[in-house]
Amino acid sequence: VFALTWVCWFAAAIAGTNGAGEGLTTTLMLLGLITPAVTAIVTICTSKSPELKKDFKEKMLGAFRVKPIIVLLSILIFGAVIASSILLSTLFGQPLSQFSFVGEFSFSIGGIPTLLTLIVTALLEELGWRGYAEDAIGSYCNWWNESLISGSLWALWHLPLFFIPGSYQCGLLQQNPWYVVNFFVGILPLDILFAWVYIKNKRSIFACMFFHFSVNFLQEQIAMTQVTKCLETGVLYIAAAIIVLANKDLFFEKRHIGNLLGEVQAVPIENKLKQRKTL
Repeated sequence: VFALTWVCWFAAAIAGTNGAGEGLTTTLMLLGLITPAVTAIVTICTSKSPELKKDFKEKMLGAFRVKPIIVLLSILIFGAVIASSILLSTLFGQPLSQFSFVGEFSFSIGGIPTLLTLIVTALLEELGWRGYAEDAIGSYCNWWNESLISGSLWALWHLPLFFIPGSYQCGLLQQNPWYVVNFFVGILPLDILFAWVYIKNKRSIFACMFFHFSVNFLQEQIAMTQVTKCLETGVLYIAAAIIVLANKDLFFEKRHIGNLLGEVQAVPIENKLKQRKTL
């Protein structure tokens, strides 16, 4: 995923910097964006595990997994984070007018309508990260460690975007390097929220897609300044800490290790390794 995405996105950065056509830059950005989803789908479909294929289908299409109350609660929590951040920012000279809605989006890819871009981005990223990566890491550790690992990888994955002219991330780099630091640091607590939504909805990709879109939409439509977004990161860490403390068993249990797909033989991975050595 990193190799293919970064090749496309760094190529888009070079093309954009050298004045290549917008169409080429947009195409390269889209190719990088779809890489996690395509990689996950190819990996799962070419595997020899019927359980893995069935699980992926149910995670994607199984509406029975989605708990609307949890999804709604996650959106309300994120909305509360934004509201608290804006109120806090007034102590640092930021205006209360941030509670208003902006007239246009700051995030876009080429000439693609921004609302469509937000939907497609949420769909493709969640197919990859929640479709395969989350479980691939979570199969070997508790969900707390998994959140830290996947959050770090997810943050680093965005790196080339900071060098593509016209991208939201490139705009942050041009404004202030500290905004770039805030972007990376802010993804870790956000990934903890995603993990909570994912697990509480029985590992539903669709639930995470909806939450991902809602986060992007609120971040784009609320007139928050970058200073407030830096404060928002701190509030996010507080919200993530509360969620972890309120769901300690969910984040720190190890019962799912070696049995994430609900296989018939629910044997811990350590016992499986011992059995193999014995054989």
